[in-house]
Amino acid sequence: MADKGNAVATREAPTPSTGTAVVPSDAVENPGFEPFRPRVSDLDPVKERQNERRVSWMFFASIVGSVFAVAAYIAFPIVPGDLGSVRVNNLLLGLGITLGLFGVGFGAVHWSKSLMEGHDLVESRHPTRGSEETRDKAVEVFSLGNKESGFTRRKLIRNTLIGALVVTPLPAVVLFRDLAPAGDPVARLKHTLWEEGKRLTRDPDGTPIKVSDVTLGSVFHVIPEGLNDVEDPLEEKAKAAVLLMRLKESDLHISPERKDWSYQGIVAYSKICTHVGCPVALYEQQTHHLLCPCHQSQFDITREAAVIFGPAKRPLPQLPITVDAEGYLVARSDFTEPVGPSFWERKL
Repeated sequence: MADKGNAVATREAPTPSTGTAVVPSDAVENPGFEPFRPRVSDLDPVKERQNERRVSWMFFASIVGSVFAVAAYIAFPIVPGDLGSVRVNNLLLGLGITLGLFGVGFGAVHWSKSLMEGHDLVESRHPTRGSEETRDKAVEVFSLGNKESGFTRRKLIRNTLIGALVVTPLPAVVLFRDLAPAGDPVARLKHTLWEEGKRLTRDPDGTPIKVSDVTLGSVFHVIPEGLNDVEDPLEEKAKAAVLLMRLKESDLHISPERKDWSYQGIVAYSKICTHVGCPVALYEQQTHHLLCPCHQSQFDITREAAVIFGPAKRPLPQLPITVDAEGYLVARSDFTEPVGPSFWERKL
C-alpha cells in the first residue's frame, strides 16, 4: 500500500504518443473501477488532431462572440423612449454573450472528454503538511496532469483558451462601465421633474388626482404631469416615481419642519428604495408599512418613512404636496434630498 500522502493511480492509462501503459511505482490494486477503454483519439492521431481543432474552434468562437457583444452594444445603442432599440440591443448583446460563454464551456468539456487522459485517480488525504517526499510527489502529479491534459504541448488549444478567457469578460466590463452616472450623482439624483405646482397624476395613464380620489387606506402609483412629453420618460420616471397614501392625521408623527408637506393625512414618498433602487410597491394598510420586495427593507409611513427593517440605511425621501384651486394634488417643490440608493453618501 502506498504512502497516504501520495496521489496514486488505480488504472493503467495508455499515452497518446506510445500507446503503452504508464504504471506508477506506488499504484494500488484497482478498487473496482471499470477497465480503461481507449478512445478513438487515443488510438488514431488523425482523430486526435481533429478533436484538437474542434476545441480550438470553440474557443475561437467564444472570442468572436465576446467581441461581437461589445461591438453590438456600441453599434446599436438604446435610444431614449424607443423600445425597439431596447429589444435590438438586448437581442444582439445576449447572442454575443451567449456565444462567448458557451464557446468556453463546450470547448473545455470537449477537451476533457476527447483529449485529456480518462483514467481514474485516488488521492488519500493527510491532515498536516506532507513530507518532502510527498511534496515532490505532488509536483510530479501536477506535472503528470499537465502532460495528460496537453496544456503545454497543445499550443493551439492553449492559446485560443487564453484568448477566450481574456476576451470573455469584456462585455461585462463595457456594460458595467456604461452604468456609471455621468457627472455629479448627487445632483442627478436630487433633481427630478417635480417642481412647485406640478400635478400628481396616476401611473401610467397620467390622470390628475384630486383630494377626493384618495380615500383612507388607498395607495396610488404616481408620476409627474407631462412625464410622457419629456425627451427620456423612462429615465425621468426612474427618479420621479412616487407612492401616494392617505392615513388618519392622528396616525402621522410629523416633525415641525414637515408639518405642511402633507394634506389632510395624504402623504407622498419616493417609490425608489434607498438600498439599491428597487421599486417599493407593497403597502400594508393595517401597519402602514411600505415593503421593498427585492431585499425586504421596510419603511414606516407613520414616522416619515423611517427604516424599521432590512438593509436600507435611510428613510424614503418625501415629496412635499398641497392642493391647487381646482382640488388637484400638486407638488410644493422637488424632493429636498437625492432619491434612490445611498451609494453617493459614501466617502471614498
